[in-house]
Amino acid sequence: MMDEGMKNSFAIYRLPGESCCTLMTQAEASCALRSAVELSGRSGFVLAPFAVSEHTPLLLIEPEQTETLPVDQLTALHSHLCVTTLPSSSSDEQSQSRYAIDFANFHAQLMEGHFQKLVLARNAFVEMPVKEPLDLFKKACHLYPQAFVALVSTPTSGTWLMATPEILLEGKGQQWRTMALAGTMEARRPETSPIGGDGRGAWSMKNIQEQQYVATYIMQCLERFASDIHEEGPTTVQAANVMHLRSDFRFSLPDAGTVGALIHQLHPTPAVCGLPKAEAQDFILHNEAADRLYYSGFCGPLNREGESHLYVSLRCMQLLADGYRLYAGGGLLPESQMQQEWNETEAKMEAMRQLIR
Repeated sequence: MMDEGMKNSFAIYRLPGESCCTLMTQAEASCALRSAVELSGRSGFVLAPFAVSEHTPLLLIEPEQTETLPVDQLTALHSHLCVTTLPSSSSDEQSQSRYAIDFANFHAQLMEGHFQKLVLARNAFVEMPVKEPLDLFKKACHLYPQAFVALVSTPTSGTWLMATPEILLEGKGQQWRTMALAGTMEARRPETSPIGGDGRGAWSMKNIQEQQYVATYIMQCLERFASDIHEEGPTTVQAANVMHLRSDFRFSLPDAGTVGALIHQLHPTPAVCGLPKAEAQDFILHNEAADRLYYSGFCGPLNREGESHLYVSLRCMQLLADGYRLYAGGGLLPESQMQQEWNETEAKMEAMRQLIR
């Protein structure tokens, strides 16, 4: 099944709360775009990197075939999909000591006032025989019913699996929504509640401020393109084994031709990058120890039957020839502490570790 000689691309995804999944297949390599602005008027399945480059282009699968089927019937597809698995490279491996060096560098920038916030990401390679990708996808759907679950494979990107809770942009017609999702603590109870609503609102000021940065940025982006904007929250929500603070935004988008430009403005949000945005992204690209590739980018169906569901690529891993590379990150503010931030990335990686055990 895993044949690097084939040039086809596919994406299979399950929307939150759904029992069926959708498969999109393209016989040739996916289309490479230079910017999210080019997505306006296009349709298909998008796989975008943290930062577009020659090495990591923005990919659009324009399917020749699309089918919807129950998640439990995926076994029938095993012999029909060709998964691209790239070789691994241990040179990108990040130990805790390597992470500590990155943290010290990032934190110094915050203490000196160069940035309001920076997001520091890392990865971990797990060497082991790779399981059947569709079985991993199916397991993710069952373990994380309220996540957007996607398995994407192209000759350019290799194969990625994610179970992400964060909407970048979704909607149809003129009615759209997005969210500000930031702040993290380990889950205690599965309910959703306002901050302070039941005693679980014991969020640190660091987490509250971090989430507010994201919410403020998103509102500023929406004011340029949208009308009738409504913000709700923040509330406490659970995603796998961790909890986050979330604010929801619903709005009208009068001009469908601005969808690509709005995506370009939103991504990367301060939830995965930092503030100020352009300077933070440039600093990350030049100072983070390992390349994020398609982690903390975004993915999802675009303009499929008039609807779009684009999600930030979190809680994800890349399937390689001899194992898995897991990715996670966390937002840093001046009051951040290294060990706490490392522990947060470990907790976030647990979502994917549960799948490969």
